[in-house]
Amino acid sequence: MPTYLYECENCGRFEHFQKITDDPIETCPECGGKVRRIIGSPGIIFKGSGFYVTDSRKKNNKKSSDQEKAS
Repeated sequence: MPTYLYECENCGRFEHFQKITDDPIETCPECGGKVRRIIGSPGIIFKGSGFYVTDSRKKNNKKSSDQEKAS
């Protein structure tokens, strides 16, 4: 699940952890003020393992690639 970046009119910026399918939040959990989702840098933050190509790469793939190059 991604972490979205929001900006409150009163409190400033904060992160909110929610599903991609969830609707954007409209009120600040701290003060109840109006918030807007920040899209851009970084609009959505993916934290944890599994989000990079190298996380899912099998260790034996490198060995088979090296063997093909030697042939």
